[in-house]
Amino acid sequence: MKSSRRRFLRLAAGAAVLPTAVRVARADNYPTRPIRWIVGFGAGTSVDIFARLIGQFLSERLGQPLVIENRPGAGGNIATEAVVRAAPDGYTLLDITSPNVWNATIYDNLSYNFIRDITPIAGTVRGLGVMEVIPSFPAKTVPEFIAYAKANSGKISFASSGVGTPQHLYGELFKMMAGIEMTHVPYRGSPQSLTGLFGGETQVIFDTLATSIEHIKAGRLRALAVTSASRSEQLPDVPTVGEFLSGYEATTWQGLGTPKGTPVEIIERLSREASAAIADVTLKSRIENLGYATFPIATAELTRFIADETEKWGKVIRAANIKAN
Repeated sequence: MKSSRRRFLRLAAGAAVLPTAVRVARADNYPTRPIRWIVGFGAGTSVDIFARLIGQFLSERLGQPLVIENRPGAGGNIATEAVVRAAPDGYTLLDITSPNVWNATIYDNLSYNFIRDITPIAGTVRGLGVMEVIPSFPAKTVPEFIAYAKANSGKISFASSGVGTPQHLYGELFKMMAGIEMTHVPYRGSPQSLTGLFGGETQVIFDTLATSIEHIKAGRLRALAVTSASRSEQLPDVPTVGEFLSGYEATTWQGLGTPKGTPVEIIERLSREASAAIADVTLKSRIENLGYATFPIATAELTRFIADETEKWGKVIRAANIKAN
């Protein structure tokens, strides 16, 4: 009787271990077929460009094709929902971006919870903004701009490429921290918002560095400050906003995510390979030439970063009463 019981327990224990052993075996062999990388923005956008660029290097390291699939719409929500519903097997990845964090507050009644339903894998790139005015604007520094705005309350407007875009949120954060009044003027895209600034329809813009750097170098725009925590290597003489408003930091970022429940071993493999890919000298140089920086941050730290960003921008969005159109 005792012998039969011991045999039963051994079999039960073996059965309990078997799924884990099979899962680890699958992870060890991963990947054995092409991987879908779903991007929530259209072809030719900065998000898409970086996904394709990094995807080439990551594909070489994984030994399988990474197929970029664009599913634009609703600020990236359509793509995110598709990945949330995908099998958690490592063969469907999401290009996670700053809008994923912002959308948690901007959109009501999302069908998913980004923090709960998507597991971050690794960061890839990070971009900064530039606070800029036309050369004839009276203020030449951030303190001078704040003083001018306070002396001309209600007469200052800032441009953006649309409601809920980086330019919009960067400006709202500045407005809150500086204690000034500025009117938000949304345009249909970055080129149109710059045209509005050049034409005097607005007085300031918090544009992406990649879009504005040539205008700055040509003297068509005056850079007052960059929005990152540290100065930009491309504009080393331009101070940060945080040098005048302590704690100000506003950047966009991208990374890789996967449906919750994906085996840990697969996540760890993808995280290692993504980090190694963006450390490649050639890829790193190409990223920097596009006005961005690599964002080498792994799963645990990226998870905390996303939670902090969700809380930070949630406060800004609620204070500015920003809602999806």
